[in-house]
Amino acid sequence: MAANSYALLQVVTKCSLQRPSLPPKLEHSKNPLSSTFKPILLKEVDHFPNISLDVPKAIKDTSFNLLEAFVDFIFEFVDQPLLPCQSNFAPVEEIGEATTVEIVEGKIPDDFPEGVYIRNGPNPLFGGLKSTRSIFGESRHMWVEGEGMLHALYLNKENGGKWKTFYKNKHVQTDSYNMEKDRNKPGFLPAIQGDSPAILLSYLLNVLRFGVIDKYLSNTNVFEHPNKYYSIAENHMPQEIDIHSLQTQGNWNFPSESWNRPFTSHPKKAPGTGELVMIGIDAKKPYFELGVISADGKKMVHKADLMFDRCAVCHEIGVTQRYNVIMNFPLTIDISRLVLGGQLMKFEKDGYARIGIMPRYGDANSIKWFEVDPCCVFHIINCFEHNDEVVVRACRARQSVIPGPSSSVNQLEKLSKWIKRETSSIDDDSDEFTKESTFPRVCEWRLNMKNGEIKEKKNLSGDEFAMEFPIINEKFSGFRNKFAYLQVVESTELSGSGFTRFGGLVKLHFEEKKTFNMDEEDELIKAEYHMFPKNTFCSGTSFVPKPEGIDEDDGWIITFTHNENENISQVCIIDAKKFTKEPVAIITISSRVPYGFHGAFMPLTS
Repeated sequence: MAANSYALLQVVTKCSLQRPSLPPKLEHSKNPLSSTFKPILLKEVDHFPNISLDVPKAIKDTSFNLLEAFVDFIFEFVDQPLLPCQSNFAPVEEIGEATTVEIVEGKIPDDFPEGVYIRNGPNPLFGGLKSTRSIFGESRHMWVEGEGMLHALYLNKENGGKWKTFYKNKHVQTDSYNMEKDRNKPGFLPAIQGDSPAILLSYLLNVLRFGVIDKYLSNTNVFEHPNKYYSIAENHMPQEIDIHSLQTQGNWNFPSESWNRPFTSHPKKAPGTGELVMIGIDAKKPYFELGVISADGKKMVHKADLMFDRCAVCHEIGVTQRYNVIMNFPLTIDISRLVLGGQLMKFEKDGYARIGIMPRYGDANSIKWFEVDPCCVFHIINCFEHNDEVVVRACRARQSVIPGPSSSVNQLEKLSKWIKRETSSIDDDSDEFTKESTFPRVCEWRLNMKNGEIKEKKNLSGDEFAMEFPIINEKFSGFRNKFAYLQVVESTELSGSGFTRFGGLVKLHFEEKKTFNMDEEDELIKAEYHMFPKNTFCSGTSFVPKPEGIDEDDGWIITFTHNENENISQVCIIDAKKFTKEPVAIITISSRVPYGFHGAFMPLTS
């Protein structure tokens, strides 16, 4: 499913975050990449400061043009067709100026805060995703590799308290986005999925021409720190965004020497201090580093190499009042495995899995590791301290669907077989690769810091729905919380492409139990569901706290939805305390909003 693949695909697209100059052919661009891209062979010259080398521009032009001619001769870019059930995964054009949108049902509550609800997601250039064909085989882009596009709903109050709502969308203008727009054709060869020889050559040619393996996506999440707004995907640095115009302002401008690697899509604010805790993984050593950025966003106050012995995919970090929570699970990236004809990314079901609890400003030696059963976790719900324990709640799957060298047709056939298989329960010890093994359920680990004991509950949410993209009231991040909200997909629903479409939401009550069933391995927690009409699916769900709220669930759930029968996109606002009731307001968007990833509500003053 998408939640089990999009995060891990992004980090491998990063080869280097050094700041070289643009290939000569593009130096005249009005949106140059001079701060980012340069042929790798010329980049190595920078390591010899005592050598003065002036390569004539004509030689640079010739070398780049020869590489371009070779790519054009060997590779043919081909559009990837979409099935009817994939229609809302197709990209859209920018609409230009913000447009007024209407509330079609209900009303926005008077105490709803003014602000912008913004969601990120892939929106490929040039009409859609591309594959390449060559004598070396086929390589393919995946949906998760589309350029990032922001979709924003602005909610403003006029004099007299009347709500005015506007919608705007805009691509995140990364360096690679600007380059391909200037070329008016694809530049980067797909280098993640496909036949190994084609991937290896694409990898090499991208590096030789641009200095990186793949384009900078910036398509996964949006966050704020401090009073600045950023778009992010974890194959590059965050891009600062003007929240009003959605114009890209460039890379986060804290000193580049303090952080020269990818940046997690899910940084966390440290409870109490307001510092930003983040991680970055790399396909080469050091595989995993952690950083803490000051509350004012101007400096790195702490950085540590956690001394991993493998590149373990870690999409999110957890925080408590005192600790950082590190997930070191057996979904790995290994370039040498690709060179030998295997998968670049692979879930090693016989590999080790462990959770690390690290003091906020600790190092590799200060981490207390807890060995757990191998599994795949992309999203953490929350972490907190309780007596001697650190409690970690997350969305857990036994395995992960990893795109491999087999053809996409074969992959779709396998996915269809898995999704149609009916099973009555999940056998967590089974080695069989089924939809049950790849669909995430909510789990909990209680890790005792004194005696090392581990209490693990692998399935708190049952088997009827898979659950992903969790959110909570962010005021409770790092503290004990009662509620979480997730997007759900029925166990019988999967689109033909393997992209999961989420047909509803769930509110989980961690401190209330469902009626105990002796057939269940774990006692299930209470769950309330809010399901959307048939063939209506959501993305980018966020929690909006009530400004004067007291209870944890004082607030609203806001989400983009799309009705595939009517081809209408809307924003739904749901009262979190009356979760199963109809939305309090439904706002119809003036254009189609494709499915995407994470969203956030940013309160703004008038």
